[in-house]
Amino acid sequence: MADPHAKMTQATPQEVIISIVAGLLAPLLAIFLVVQLVLGIQDEQKPDTTSEAAQKAIAERIKPVARLEAIDANAPKVEKSGQEVYDAICTSCHAAGALGAPKFDNKGDWGSRIGQGYDTLVKHAIEGIRQMPPRGGGSDLSDVEVARAVAYMANSGGAKFTAPEPAAPAAAAPAAAGAAATASVAKPDPAKGKAVYEATCAACHATGVAGAPKLGDKAAWSARIGQGFEGLYHSALNGKNAMPAKGGNADLPEADLANAVGYMTVEAGGKL
Repeated sequence: MADPHAKMTQATPQEVIISIVAGLLAPLLAIFLVVQLVLGIQDEQKPDTTSEAAQKAIAERIKPVARLEAIDANAPKVEKSGQEVYDAICTSCHAAGALGAPKFDNKGDWGSRIGQGYDTLVKHAIEGIRQMPPRGGGSDLSDVEVARAVAYMANSGGAKFTAPEPAAPAAAAPAAAGAAATASVAKPDPAKGKAVYEATCAACHATGVAGAPKLGDKAAWSARIGQGFEGLYHSALNGKNAMPAKGGNADLPEADLANAVGYMTVEAGGKL
């Protein structure tokens, strides 16, 4: 029979610590190996920049906050009516009364404002007031267009303001005078344009993102080169389709932009 008075050997603190560490070593080693395996797989994965989904994702990341459209500088400006300005710019806040804006067709909201007078309301709309930005955020609106929009909205709230009438059309200038007034673009320096291309334009034109013609792709550039250098330059200056004005670099000097356009034109087989 076993001796009930026999004593079990007690483990020392050092032996307990060694046992715990030995027990944890195996799972920790397994976790480390799994992490290394995952990191190795990720390192081998290269981003797909060729698929349509990848190009759409890139275009989404680099797209400008606002879309700019190329406008013929020589074309006569057609000023919008008050309702057209309201529908395009003002409705985002004034339709729902967002940010404290007086709601359209709400006499209670407009009563005290109408009492300030038409000229004061127009001044506030042009310069901006409180949370409303200058010209309601429509920086290309003329003073007349802003004034018409103010009259349109205030009249919906009970005012009887008279909106400015369209100005009488000016006499057409002779064709020769119009041509002389068109500023010509200085001849570009493609050698200097390469550095500008690499800093600003390569983001899209190196891979053809968002329909941008790739550098040196003569087939993609052929139709564009047919517009002539000045046509290409003005598209780059003002923006066109998915391309923002100046390629998204608003601080880019126009001479540098011209050099970059010249560089890409020459690389595609065009002549300056």
